[in-house]
Amino acid sequence: MISDIQFQTELQLLISNAIREDVGTGDYSSLACIPETAHGQAKLLVKDQGIIAGVAIAKMIFEFVDPKLKVKTFIEDGTHVEYGDVVFEVSGSSQSILKSERVVLNTIQRMSAIATKTSQYAQLLEGTGAKILDTRKTTPNFRVAEKWAVKIGGGENHRFALYDMVMLKDNHIDFAGGITLAIKKTKEYLKTNNLNLKIIVEARNLDEIREILLSDGVHRILIDNFNYEDTKTAVSLIGTKCQTESSGNINEKTIREYALCGVNYISSGALTHSVYNMDLSLKAF
Repeated sequence: MISDIQFQTELQLLISNAIREDVGTGDYSSLACIPETAHGQAKLLVKDQGIIAGVAIAKMIFEFVDPKLKVKTFIEDGTHVEYGDVVFEVSGSSQSILKSERVVLNTIQRMSAIATKTSQYAQLLEGTGAKILDTRKTTPNFRVAEKWAVKIGGGENHRFALYDMVMLKDNHIDFAGGITLAIKKTKEYLKTNNLNLKIIVEARNLDEIREILLSDGVHRILIDNFNYEDTKTAVSLIGTKCQTESSGNINEKTIREYALCGVNYISSGALTHSVYNMDLSLKAF
């Protein structure tokens, strides 16, 4: 995964670009009718239920827009919230609060939806030994926040991007000329370029599982779109040689059954690409 420094850099890029996109040359609605000296306060009101996520980044957004804004937090990230809960209050320049409002809401609503779905999946895996992973199926330019939300919801992050782990999927394997050749070329490339990256290889059937196991240096095998019985067989074949991960159209109804097949991880793109924003509002008072 990326370092803490990279993580903070990605967050700052996300925030600055989001404000640039939303505010541009100015929030003329506020500038037109709110005096520059006006001060006010607003509260983040929950109109839904689930796991709140994005409180910490909301504070960063307020700080970026106006360091003089003050935030009083009542509910921290990772907490279950109900309709009517007040997560935080922000006070200071009315213009600054209004300038921050939409970016804060867009961020915290989506992050909370992701954290809520992740928490539901994590609960379904309790007692199985398997852990839920996210994927790179994220919103462009919003990945750092979405992966943060997965962590808040009790999940784990897969690779952050293409540069922090090698993942040989079907197209890589086909373009490279086969599994064994793809693994061999990858290991040579990493050695030549002095890169210490873990290698994950996708398998489409049991024969490919067997072929992958003939090569050393594979960190994890991705058991993709297998049924339950074949997944159990794959786990048995792999044993302790490397980690195992199931993926492919796994949902709330099937996730526990796949976990009970004995895999170490289950990855789901649905954590980030198929959620509905939590209903929240920032209300002046």
